[in-house]
Amino acid sequence: MLAAACPGVFSPLQGRHMGFSPGWLTRSLRATGLVCSLTLACGMASAAPLQSVTVAVLSMAADARYAPKQLERAYPDHPGGRVGDAVRMAAEDAALELQELGLALKLKDVPLADAQALPKVLAELKGARVQHFVADLPPAMLTALVKAAPAALGGAMVINVSSDRDALRNEACSAALLHTYPSRQMLTDALAQYLAARNWRKLLLLQGPLPDDQLQGAAMALSAKRYGLKILQTKPFKLSGDPRERDLFNTRLLTNEREHDVVAVMDSHGEFARSLPYATQWPRPVMGSNGLMAMAWHPQWERNGGPQISRRFYKLARRPMQSQDWAAWMAVKAIAAALVADPKADVTQQLKHLRAGEVVVDGNKGPGLTFRAWDGQLRQPILLGHRDGVVGLAPLDGVLHPTEVMDTLGTDQKESKCQLR
Repeated sequence: MLAAACPGVFSPLQGRHMGFSPGWLTRSLRATGLVCSLTLACGMASAAPLQSVTVAVLSMAADARYAPKQLERAYPDHPGGRVGDAVRMAAEDAALELQELGLALKLKDVPLADAQALPKVLAELKGARVQHFVADLPPAMLTALVKAAPAALGGAMVINVSSDRDALRNEACSAALLHTYPSRQMLTDALAQYLAARNWRKLLLLQGPLPDDQLQGAAMALSAKRYGLKILQTKPFKLSGDPRERDLFNTRLLTNEREHDVVAVMDSHGEFARSLPYATQWPRPVMGSNGLMAMAWHPQWERNGGPQISRRFYKLARRPMQSQDWAAWMAVKAIAAALVADPKADVTQQLKHLRAGEVVVDGNKGPGLTFRAWDGQLRQPILLGHRDGVVGLAPLDGVLHPTEVMDTLGTDQKESKCQLR
């Protein structure tokens, strides 16, 4: 039985045929039996069940961003698909380190039909002891989740991976809400830094009619003021089949004044911005929603291990990694890093560790990344580029800050309107 249980151990009969004495065999078997017992005990210990930490991925079942026609258009830096593949990749990355601590991440996909479904979903998640959320939700649904989840679940950590709304980091902030997706102000600050460095200081701003277009325009105006740029004119555009409004989508007419250095287009939908490069009246670069863009991730980022991340994601999802994918990948990595930093901490303590900057996460964009205490935003470099490549990285060289240069992107602590309770 011992020989069968422990491969490589001699039986007495085998030993005699090989010329070993019975006494030597007895001592050898006793020692080997002890080794075999320890080996079996270690095997039993390694097979012990891991403690699961469930991460729920919340999304809208009928999200317009993922409608087939919208995905087919493939506007620059718009979602290429749902974030589930990025979440799974991050869970795989963290599996070995968590296993050494007796932990394992369990992923749960939770599509929501509408806002009315949220109370029932939270009740079901409470039974499964879920307190960690990756939220790929519109701003209104994200706000509703953050208000309801901590009380309903006895504590919660919600990580926003797709909304750039600055209000979520300011007036509508929450102690339970973190952001791995950059704010709109971070993105426009990155663009403004680049324009200032190139001395392209005169902007023509083309403003769309949608609410998100207006928010983008307001952020661009603030960034221009911060970095000494001048918006010469703000002109509205509108995609319309009405012949009376044809002047509002005539790109040559909209860009006929020649004093500007750059055309900045604020188009959250993407259709008008797609038609603008090389269609302006004068030879001017386009930036904002097309042309030169600020992004959390670019599949052609070639430094800091970027190619390996992009290749792994493409192999898994069969499409390039976009900014929302990177943010979802980072959200799960942040949860795993908080668990590794203090495996016995509850979700409230994990949030404190993250917000205090005690947990550092590698985002493959250079420096280790931490969350801001005042608004829960992940500090991160912003990639500047176009559809085919990256041309710069913000914060740019020469931009200064009293404590942390990455806080030159977005709302700094003194400017924050977030009042955490």
